[in-house]
Amino acid sequence: MGFKKVIMAAAFVVQFLGTTQAQTETAQVAADKMAWFEQAKLGIFIHWGIYSVNGISESWSFFNNYISHANYLKQLDGFSASNYRPQTWVDLIKASGAKYAVITAKHHDGIALWDSKATHALTTTQHASAKRDLLTPFVQDLKKSGLKTGIYFSLPDWSHPYYDVETRLKKRYVLHDDRDRWANYVNYYQQQLTELSTQFAPDLLWFDGDWEHNAQEWQASQTLALLRKYNPNIIVNSRLNNHGDYETPEQGVPVVRPADKHWELCYTMNDSWGYQPFDTHYKTPNMIIRTLIDCIAMGGNLLLDIGPKADGSLAEEQVHILQELGRWTKKHAEAIYETRAGISQRFIQDKTAFSTDGKTLFIYVDAIKDGLLLEGISTPPKEINVVGQKKTLAFKQDAAGIHIDLKSVIFDPVATVVAVTFDQPPVFTEKDKPAVDLSTVFEQKDDKAAIAAIVQATAAGDNLFQGKLTEDGAFVDRQLMGLDTNLRAWISKHAEVLSVAGEGIATGHYAGHTALSQDKQTLYLFVEGQPTGPIAIKGLNNTIARIRIVGEGSMLQHQVFNKLYWSEIPGIVYIDIPKERLDQQMTIIAVLLDKPIALYREKVGAIESNL
Repeated sequence: MGFKKVIMAAAFVVQFLGTTQAQTETAQVAADKMAWFEQAKLGIFIHWGIYSVNGISESWSFFNNYISHANYLKQLDGFSASNYRPQTWVDLIKASGAKYAVITAKHHDGIALWDSKATHALTTTQHASAKRDLLTPFVQDLKKSGLKTGIYFSLPDWSHPYYDVETRLKKRYVLHDDRDRWANYVNYYQQQLTELSTQFAPDLLWFDGDWEHNAQEWQASQTLALLRKYNPNIIVNSRLNNHGDYETPEQGVPVVRPADKHWELCYTMNDSWGYQPFDTHYKTPNMIIRTLIDCIAMGGNLLLDIGPKADGSLAEEQVHILQELGRWTKKHAEAIYETRAGISQRFIQDKTAFSTDGKTLFIYVDAIKDGLLLEGISTPPKEINVVGQKKTLAFKQDAAGIHIDLKSVIFDPVATVVAVTFDQPPVFTEKDKPAVDLSTVFEQKDDKAAIAAIVQATAAGDNLFQGKLTEDGAFVDRQLMGLDTNLRAWISKHAEVLSVAGEGIATGHYAGHTALSQDKQTLYLFVEGQPTGPIAIKGLNNTIARIRIVGEGSMLQHQVFNKLYWSEIPGIVYIDIPKERLDQQMTIIAVLLDKPIALYREKVGAIESNL
């Protein structure tokens, strides 16, 4: 090999090693910058803009021609921010337990909350009755508080003369016919991002609206490079044509854990992002906290939305939810922030999460009950206690798993957290469960254990009472007469299910055991103990005809939240069960459907339409 070739080879090796090292460093930087986000678990989204004046849909109202663009912009005259107290917002956000906030610096209507100098920019400083920069004081107070700063920025600007799309039915021009005009728009929005980067130094940039153009047209790679120029550690969501760091499912709580390592559910308190006075369909604090638990258990974050009024004040309902969130998060901090996704529902029906070191398993219990059974584990626990109570719990471990006694627990009104601590990360093993037959039921030491065995067998499709029990509760098999009187009464009461029901639905849709009628048009939900709030079903793609308590006929009401009529994603069904109608052993709820059960388990993504 000649000298020149040696030099070239050496240069190649240096270049290769440098590239590899750079890639490694980039991967390490990515891991480091996501650390705070991964541990945050709760953020607050703020949709504030002129749409709060009339209380109408943000931007979409004129895009869909529900109101003319001219009349939409007249709201600028009423956007006063006269009662805007950014420190009050920050105090509420921090007290809620949130670790970051994301505010709409500019929605699709193009109205900037800061004093943007970009060409043809609409701003609250120049064009709204507020006549001031509303973003700066909030960001300043947010940074002083120690919370991370997130800025929402819409890629489309349906009001801007350089942007191609004007409304759902109208375009200003065709991009391919006027590339210079489009280039002017890209320069415009990138200038605004430069302003946001230099003036506010955000920790997170939350894009929206990327569906209207592809990555090349948005110049997504250049935009990402621009942001990283000012902050190499900036976190960007996935809505820059997937040039980002984490996924953003919207409104629909995932049924199964998203595939992406980092994800964040953006979620409204009622059905609206911005303030709408006639939208009183608020979720209860119980529902919101349990949604947060859902996200924690699947290793994600909850970005919960508030919509301030035009004067800058907050609706009482929103303040109340934030305060109740704060009560629960303060009490259970160790089971929230530095955690990672928990174990499969096959090992325990309740939601779970691990501490970051994997040595503590947190179990979120949203019902008052006597005990828990953690299955599939041989690792011995060091101790078990109740988070926030400093109370140690009795337990025993056998071949079935770890039995945890809850009889002495003072239950939280929403969710009690049990911490199971080990000397080393526990190992869970999925085993084929031994077949359960009636002899197994006879062998149980008490009624609750016998009923638990019956429920587990029924949910798995092993019908123990087929041919031995009629649907109206009469015992055909005389062997059953040897059972305890109370147990016989429970079996007879629930004969409708136990005599003919088949295997239940997949895990993730309901936090408990389930069964299905033979025609799959009735879903049976097994309810253990006394729920702290309504029981919930996720991903049910059916219309509910009626809901009743098995064995005693009481009809129950239900509510559906986050079912958007333009979206294929089902909402969450919440069913309230009166405490006085709960069975002391195990309650069974029958949900009659309009057709054989249909379940939605697909990926939940951004909502790209709002007709």
